[in-house]
Parts: sequence; C-alpha cells; structure tokens
Amino acid sequence: MSSLLDRFLRYVRLDTQADETSATHPSTARQLELSRMLARECEEMGLSDVSINEAGVVMATVPATVRHRAPTIAWLAHVDTSPEYKASGVDPIVHRNYDGGDIKLPGDPNQVIRVMDNPALTTLIGGTIITTDGTTLLGADDKAGVAVIMEAARHLIRHRDIATGPVRLCFTCDEEIGRGTYGLDLKALGAVCGYTLDGDTQGKIDTETFSADQAVVTVRGVNTHPSIGKGVMVNAIRILSQFLARMPADRLSPETTDGRDGFMHPYHVEGGVAQSSARIILRDFDTPKLAEYAGLLESIADGLRKEHPKARIEVAIKKQYRNMGDGLKKEPRAVAKAVEATRAAGMDPELTIIRGGTDGALLTEMGLPTPNLSTGEHNPHSPREWTSLEEMQKAVDVLVQLAIAWSSERA
Repeated sequence: MSSLLDRFLRYVRLDTQADETSATHPSTARQLELSRMLARECEEMGLSDVSINEAGVVMATVPATVRHRAPTIAWLAHVDTSPEYKASGVDPIVHRNYDGGDIKLPGDPNQVIRVMDNPALTTLIGGTIITTDGTTLLGADDKAGVAVIMEAARHLIRHRDIATGPVRLCFTCDEEIGRGTYGLDLKALGAVCGYTLDGDTQGKIDTETFSADQAVVTVRGVNTHPSIGKGVMVNAIRILSQFLARMPADRLSPETTDGRDGFMHPYHVEGGVAQSSARIILRDFDTPKLAEYAGLLESIADGLRKEHPKARIEVAIKKQYRNMGDGLKKEPRAVAKAVEATRAAGMDPELTIIRGGTDGALLTEMGLPTPNLSTGEHNPHSPREWTSLEEMQKAVDVLVQLAIAWSSERA
C-alpha cells in the first residue's frame, strides 16, 4: 500500500479549494495544478486517450484486455476541496499501527478525533490512519477517491492478464460548489455507466442522494449615519436576522434531522446595514418537497415585507442536483455489478443513501447512471477529517473487481 499512501499524500498537499463566489471555470486556478499532474501521471502510466480541457476535466482510458466488445465504464472523482474551511498548507500526519485511542491533532489542542464520535475507528486498530494537524482540511474528500482510481488503473496496467473491458478515468473540478459536471462531455466519456469514488468507510454503495436547491435571501435596507437614523434607517442586518430566526429550529434543520428527513440550512451570511444576504441550502430525498421549503422561505419574507415596507426582501432559488435513485433504474447493471465487485473484494455490500450529493447525482440526471462507492473518507469539510489507508486499499480492490465484473458483458 506504500504506492497508494505516497500518491494520496502527494495530492492532499496541493491546495485545490473551490470558490463558490467565482464565475470562472474552474472556480480557482489552483485546481488546475492537480488536474495537470493527473494528466501527466496518466500518460506516464501508459494510459491511452489522455486529455485535459480548459475546465480542468481530465480523461484517460485503461484499454480493454478482452477480445470481444465489452461496455465502457467510468470511474470519477473530483480534485477540488470544500470552501468551508482552510485548505492551504495541508500537513498530513500518518498514524501507523493505530492503537485504538482518541487522536490528538498537534496543530490545535482543541481538535481531537474522538473514538466515541468516530466508531469506525474501532474496526481499524493496527492500521494506518491519516489526519491533518488540526488547522486545515485534509482533502480526503475527494483526493482519497482520486488516489484510489489512479492506483486501481496502475494495477490494471501492470497486470494485463486480468480480463477487463475499457475503463475511462475522469477527474473533475468544483464538485463541492455544485459545478462538478461543467466541461464534462458525456459523449467523449463514452461510458454506459459511471462510479464516483466519494464515500466513507468501506463496502458501501450509495444509490440515492438528496435532491438539492440553493436559496439566496437578500435584504436591501436604507443606510444613514446612526445619529440621524430615526425614521430613516432600515437596517438590513436586523431584518435578515429576523428572517433566520423565523426559520424552523426544532425541525427541518441538520441539527434535528437524520435518515430520509430533509432540511433547510443557512450556511453563509454577509453584508451590512444597506444590504445583507444569506445562503441557504434546501435538501430532501423527495424532490417535490423542495418547492414546499422554498414556499416556506417566501412566506417568512412576505411577513417581514409587511413589517418593514421600506425594505426590499428577495428570495432567489437555484436548482443544484436531484436524487440519483430514479436515474439509476435506467441501467440496473450499474448497482448490480457494484454489489458483485464488493463481494468479490471480500466485503458485504451495503446499499445506502447520502444526506448530501455527489457528481453522480448530476451525472445520473444528465443520462449517465452513476452510483457512489466508498473510499474511506471521514469527517469531510472539517479539520478533524481523516482517512484509513486500509479502507482506501479496499476501494482499489473493489474497482479492480468492478472492471472484471463488467468484462463478461457485451456492448
């Protein structure tokens, strides 16, 4: 597993953080550094059809070894990391022969990965755990997936006696801000189905995601010097605060829901007296409920408009992605082969749902059925992010078996 570990550590040291306020594609130029590195490594590995476009999308092919025309499948991962926490200066720490205790992160004494909060650690005693120093993201989401795909491709290229059909590798940018399929040409990809490598633990096959919209609430007030503010000032900060306070707190929030329950989550606030705004994500497995959540936000805004007639309050809704469950029915072999491959890799497959989204949701909606597979990433978007080298290796094993499972099919 040394090659896999070295590869992962090389990738996470690069800052590839996305920026949802940017209008460029990719949203940050720094993502292109990893995209270019991957393109070079694919060429050096001996993969065919290696390409990289202006949006940072990298594609390459592991050629088939079977003589018949087998279906092409795709493995996908994203190079960007979340904008929700610092991602520069990543200093990964390798904890070998993990002893089963809490893991203190030396860069910040307040950051401790506790076993009681991370029960998966109890199954990984004696293994290798990789963490941050507690001051940045690790970037296992999704550089664990990137490393797993590259290592699986390396294995297939080095063992041409393994029977496989063609496998397309695809690395995208800006998944974390909902733009992961920008610049991705499905016709050029040429696959019957895809598999995103962007999940936790091992043995899981994600077959449903949330459906997702984003709401942006903007309050425009009237600013003036506070000494003459009486009857003139309309404080957008106060009105936006009232809006957020009227959103349900005992229900429909991430803090109070789990399983298949949906939520509305304000995650970013900015502005001043003249104008303030909040970004809110709307999530539910039942897509029509998103319209209900949008209606609830609009009703809160309407009430505040009546209370503050001098203010302008707008609620703008933007579609993000949809539950991939329905789309996977178009290619039932996608999940069936993943189940077969997981068993062949020595694990009991578990069909699961994601309280979030992956590029697979967007790809499935675009017409490429794409379930999501485990890679061993834990605590994403947090300085307490960690991954397991053994779980990553299991993901490599699953991909190799997946290529084998599809090799007997006819295109």
